[in-house]
Amino acid sequence: MTATLGALQLQDWRRRVFGLYAGVRHLSLHDPAEGHELWKSGRDELFAGHPQSPLLPDDRARFTGLTVSRYDPDWRFELEVHRPDEPARLLVDDSSDGPIPFSLVGTVRIPYLGTLDVWRLRTYGGGLFLPIKDSLAAQPGGTYGGGRYVLDTIKGADLGSGADDDSLIVDFNFAYNPSCAYDPSWSCPLAPPGNTVRDEIPVGERMPR
Repeated sequence: MTATLGALQLQDWRRRVFGLYAGVRHLSLHDPAEGHELWKSGRDELFAGHPQSPLLPDDRARFTGLTVSRYDPDWRFELEVHRPDEPARLLVDDSSDGPIPFSLVGTVRIPYLGTLDVWRLRTYGGGLFLPIKDSLAAQPGGTYGGGRYVLDTIKGADLGSGADDDSLIVDFNFAYNPSCAYDPSWSCPLAPPGNTVRDEIPVGERMPR
């Protein structure tokens, strides 16, 4: 594959992801479970057939669908983003693109779980980033050891704002494993300490069994 073709295929992947989440947001206004079904089927289609699928060739040949828990409305929240007491920055090493800089936007308070940090990518284009690592990480039948992503808006994973300008929709049913969970040649930012919780988040995508 030429670099040009790879770049065009990657852009098509991202275009499709943006379109998928646009459909999810539209359906979720009235029925989040229906939006979740669209999300599952759309991701299955991309993983199975797109040239930029993160699945390795052998895994793609036997792929029958991602492992995603049934939708649970109790894990959907509309949350105010609270400003940080002090500015904070995060620099994540990336073997392919070099260090990735983030700055702290604020925190959201999750009922029964505590607070999670909301980050903003400080490179061109910006974008909000909300990863999560819970007690299922690296467990058999659990999730990727480095955590999952709930929001990564620069790549299209955007569940929308709440009713207020300073709020976000945080729905853990849409938590997904990053690409490096399926192909170790990918390099992905992992959940930092402020995005790690002790409890189990039983919804969202799991690792293949």
